[in-house]
Amino acid sequence: MTTAPFPSQTFDPLDGFDIDDEFVNVPGASPGPLDRKADAFDPVGRMRVETETAINAAPVPSAAPAASPAPAAPVVAAMPAPEPSTAPGTALAMGGPGSVEVSIPRIGVHIFAERQDTAAAAERAGQDRRMARATTQIRLGGVQAAIEAYQAEPTPPLIIVESLKAPQDLLAEIDLLAEVCDAGTKVVIIGATNDILLFRELMRRGVSEYLVAPVQPLQLIAAIGGLFADPAQPFVGRTIAFVGARGGAGASAVAHNTAYAMSERIGVNTVIVDYDLPFGTAGLDFNQDPLNGVADALSQPDRLDATLLDRMMVRCTDKLSLFAAPATLEADWDVGADAVEEVTTRIRATAPFVVLDLPHLWSGWMRRALIAADEVVVVATPDLASLRNAKNMIDLIKQGRPNDAPPRLVLNQVGMPGRPEIPAKDFGAALGVHPSLCIPFDAKVFGSAANNGQMIIDAAAKTKAAEAFETLAQIVSRRELPAAPARAAVRAKPAKPAKGSGSLFGSLFSKKS
Repeated sequence: MTTAPFPSQTFDPLDGFDIDDEFVNVPGASPGPLDRKADAFDPVGRMRVETETAINAAPVPSAAPAASPAPAAPVVAAMPAPEPSTAPGTALAMGGPGSVEVSIPRIGVHIFAERQDTAAAAERAGQDRRMARATTQIRLGGVQAAIEAYQAEPTPPLIIVESLKAPQDLLAEIDLLAEVCDAGTKVVIIGATNDILLFRELMRRGVSEYLVAPVQPLQLIAAIGGLFADPAQPFVGRTIAFVGARGGAGASAVAHNTAYAMSERIGVNTVIVDYDLPFGTAGLDFNQDPLNGVADALSQPDRLDATLLDRMMVRCTDKLSLFAAPATLEADWDVGADAVEEVTTRIRATAPFVVLDLPHLWSGWMRRALIAADEVVVVATPDLASLRNAKNMIDLIKQGRPNDAPPRLVLNQVGMPGRPEIPAKDFGAALGVHPSLCIPFDAKVFGSAANNGQMIIDAAAKTKAAEAFETLAQIVSRRELPAAPARAAVRAKPAKPAKGSGSLFGSLFSKKS
């Protein structure tokens, strides 16, 4: 059941860029399926075993720590997920903040702790962004308190109980708990004994998971997510939100070019979601006719399925799809936070990486989208207005994501002629976040690419800006670029306009039928 944490790896600075060398570890894989006789905590039949079953309390020796690999330079090596172990302990070893990527449904979770540190960890887990849809109740008293509570009230979908007793006494308590639990309730036990035989005996009795104290907030979240994972969705894609510290910072251009570099240079399937409904530029940047993909999805989030999502998306390349904004002022585009959350959740099931292009505005759904994203990239320009706004954003995101790494800071338009600038070092020091990347200002390259509906790595592949987007793609995806020959083979042609769309400007100003 335990997995070894991933050792952190570093980027060596590339020429001309100031790159952050602090990276969040690659998400760990959830534990594999166990050989169990019961999936649910069912008190009828499946919880019973002979009372004379002997439990050998010999602890399982812990595995020797793996040696740390040499730092990769200048890119991070791709690290495969580890094989899950069947030894009892933590459900998922945490490699670092924000390393758990799960989707937890709207369920009730009751936690009965015996120790204060377990209750504190449960409280932090309940406040985590991943648990936003779940309702958590924390009580002290352990298994005995749970037995007394459920004498007069129904059991929720999930119960987490802590018991520090010896194996035989723990099994006796579990038998008593089974008598007051409803069929279908899942139970997670937090115990003090690292014993494989105890673990197997608990599985025989229908217990869903066993964790060894002390537990951490992300361990609890990973265990809950693993129990309620949707078998129809084999994975949950990783969301990367890009937001500008002020208008004109170029967050959309950075988001689109980074997503394109992820799909075409690294070779991972990526979806861009343009949430700037009235003024989104994703359609222009990829030379595609504007569609109402995002608007249609937000108007009917409960009806979305894989087929409908595929119809709403525009396929720009083999590995890049686009949820374009309508970019019209024909509607007021009042967006609900629940609708945005539901649409984003469903899109996460379609691709390993989902890039959210968020507009420069502030509302309830924007706050929730930023806090709920797996990673946030704040794009700023080296000026005072960006510094103030970026600080407000980063402070709020840190407060709302206590178990995650801080947002990444990208300085854009660095080196603009004639403009006084705040040095990157001072900018990062004021925010408490070292800039992950500085993208140089190049008006000709960016202007030509935007007017032609191209990405920088296609329009000007040998420029510093193209190199910056390739580097940023590695940072946010935690993947390395393929070898040089493979990179040449992967290079894609510029996205072509849809049939009948004509030139970029013609399609932009063409009358709607």
